[in-house]
Amino acid sequence: MKELSKLMDYRPDIKVVDATLRDGGLVNNFYFTDEFVRNLYLTNIKAGVDYMEFGYKASKEMFDENKFGKWKFSKDEDIREIVGDNHSDLKIAVMADVGRCDYKKDILPRNESPIDLIRVATYLNTIPAAVDMIEDAVAKGYETSCNIMAISNTQESDLAVALDILGKTPVDVFYIVDSFGSLYPEQIARIADMYMNFAAKYGKKLGIHAHNNLQLAFANTVEAVGDGVDWLDATYMSMGRGAGNCAMELLLGFLRNPKYNIYPVLQFIEQHMIKLREEGVVWGYDLQYLMTGMLNEHPKAAIQFTKENRKDYAEFYKEVSMQE
Repeated sequence: MKELSKLMDYRPDIKVVDATLRDGGLVNNFYFTDEFVRNLYLTNIKAGVDYMEFGYKASKEMFDENKFGKWKFSKDEDIREIVGDNHSDLKIAVMADVGRCDYKKDILPRNESPIDLIRVATYLNTIPAAVDMIEDAVAKGYETSCNIMAISNTQESDLAVALDILGKTPVDVFYIVDSFGSLYPEQIARIADMYMNFAAKYGKKLGIHAHNNLQLAFANTVEAVGDGVDWLDATYMSMGRGAGNCAMELLLGFLRNPKYNIYPVLQFIEQHMIKLREEGVVWGYDLQYLMTGMLNEHPKAAIQFTKENRKDYAEFYKEVSMQE
């Protein structure tokens, strides 16, 4: 039974992280206008959002800068063009994927950068490299979090070992990440309990990053809040890879915290997110994402189905459910 106070009371430790540019950028190859990004930044400030994730620190050796918008690389000078010296309570974050970034070169010392938080993303088999990235970022003066991806496909014993390794690092936050959007609230509760044991042991905070393949991203986030998880990822109008994420407007409407204000979020959606949809940018729940979520599979096949504008859902189900 949940502690009602964790759902109903004001929780000063709650941190809301806007991941619209980063996860949403996976939908349109990070081609956002400066006007969009600047207005999103100002909206987050007005809404009381705690962190804004600008995008990835992707390797310019691995990824062609001509094929992506600037937020694939989140150069410090591009962030400064938007935030200046960021005289606000909103903190700036970027994500660095293990094996896909040149973190020693591209992540500058904190006192030379507008960035506050480095979010390290890793799979279980790259935990040692994630540890090195965390230690590098902390030595440079940053706050850090670590997202262990695709946990719905991992053995609980392996996950426990990974959390124990990460617990011994200076990372600030462990993230529960439902990469495939395949987890149910009951599973989130069990996973959160396991994460909480390691967080308590090593003095860490917990976060959640949910995907909406089964239309449970918001429900899973609410479940996590009730389990004591404090760092909550969300995106405007759920914009994110494939089925998208927990909706910012749903999350801020739920949280009992006077610092958050949903009105500017609704204004931004009306003025900017609707326009993206009208321009043909496609994201959000659909049957193909339901199928990969149910099957606990990466949504790449469903993303390709969407790009091809297919509507033969039953045939797609046969394709993805009968793979050898």
